Amino acid sequence: MSNTGKREKNAWLGLSEPERNGVFPLCKEYLEFLNTAKTERETVAYLRREALKNGFVLFQEVDSLAPGQKIFMDYKGKAAIALVVGEQPLDEGFNLVASHVDTPRIDLKGAPLYENAGMALFKTHYYGGIKKYQWPGMPLAMHGVVVKKNGQIIEVNIGEAEDDPVFTITDLLVHLAKDQMEKKMSEGITGEDLNILVGSLPLEEVAGDEGQAVKIKEAISKILCQRYDIEDDDFTSAEIQMVPAIKAREIGFDRSLIGGYGQDDRVCVFTSFKALLEVSAPQRTALCVFADKEEIGSVGNTGLRSFLLENVIADLFNKSGGADYYRVMKALRCSCALSADVNGALDPNYEQAFDKLNSALVGRGVCLTKYTGSRGKSESNDAHPEYLARVRCLFDDNGVIWQIGELGKVDQGGGGTVAHFLSRFGMDVVDCGVALLGMHSPFEVASKADVYSAYKAYRAFMQEFK
Repeated sequence: MSNTGKREKNAWLGLSEPERNGVFPLCKEYLEFLNTAKTERETVAYLRREALKNGFVLFQEVDSLAPGQKIFMDYKGKAAIALVVGEQPLDEGFNLVASHVDTPRIDLKGAPLYENAGMALFKTHYYGGIKKYQWPGMPLAMHGVVVKKNGQIIEVNIGEAEDDPVFTITDLLVHLAKDQMEKKMSEGITGEDLNILVGSLPLEEVAGDEGQAVKIKEAISKILCQRYDIEDDDFTSAEIQMVPAIKAREIGFDRSLIGGYGQDDRVCVFTSFKALLEVSAPQRTALCVFADKEEIGSVGNTGLRSFLLENVIADLFNKSGGADYYRVMKALRCSCALSADVNGALDPNYEQAFDKLNSALVGRGVCLTKYTGSRGKSESNDAHPEYLARVRCLFDDNGVIWQIGELGKVDQGGGGTVAHFLSRFGMDVVDCGVALLGMHSPFEVASKADVYSAYKAYRAFMQEFK
């Protein structure tokens, strides 16, 4: 199937009948994934669980590498690597699809609990790029882990079950919002305003006499301790994330779209993982990286600015005769990659922010993005045209419906991906992912046809790219 890459082909019309029949089962599974995996840890746990069900083995159980082996590596529970060993030596490079498991959210501070105006609240610090005004007035769920001083790990997931309580950030009533409404949207809600309501019932023994201190904070502390074994000091060694307590759903009379939290970048995590499960006997090793911390610059030892990828390749070589610096760096520079991350779809409600000729459209296939960055392509990879031509040929030869897209007008803003952290090794890389409406909002929207196209693109790349 030939494709110009310029959006003339609607993806739904370009799919064969068997493929159209396959879109809805794949996306049903994707919806379940979105509702199961709302944090990095939950996503990695899902990937590990499903990988082991599908014939993958944990890296620590492998003695040596052989073609066809399926290996899974869990990195601190926050990042993961999955691969299918190819026929060619790893020294000759591999085909890499890199996505990220983190997503914008609201985190709790280290000492979150306080009391004010007859209510108990949590102090927070938002993570990644959010529009802060979108978060008040929404039900929130509490996810994460608390690590006790004795090493015990308490997993937290409150607000997802039907009979769970939820939490919220209150919004200012419109009747009193005159001053707020006159502010810039970026200033209407500040970071320190994102305080989460968690209770209002005082301890019974101090609730009686007028003028007596009403200990609401202490009452919440007591509940946390008795029900969840979490003491106030335990928040020091906790990782608690507040995410929308809303389910991912089908959108539209025709159910052709998916709405849900965290599709940036879990849509690429899911589709690349599903594609890898179907890779069989590849010539080059097929490798998926599911990285952390992309939304805050890929920092930390689970982000791709770290030595995570070099360590993975060194560990693999160590299973097959030993690693040295030259072998590791040669394997990396001989590799090819897709930076599997989302782009912004042209939104008819906000056309003024987009260059219509060069923006991705919903339902027109997976989006190839030559460069990201901001303004003058700052912090962009800017893929070489020779590499893009090879990727175009691959997609056309495998019936992948694709389009080109940039992230809005030149001076409007911009954004980045992990592409430039991969290209520093010398490997060729281009961004390739699903175009979303409402990216970074609590309810992002994707086309089911584009989800399927991404899955098909990643499968072709890992199985066949040379």
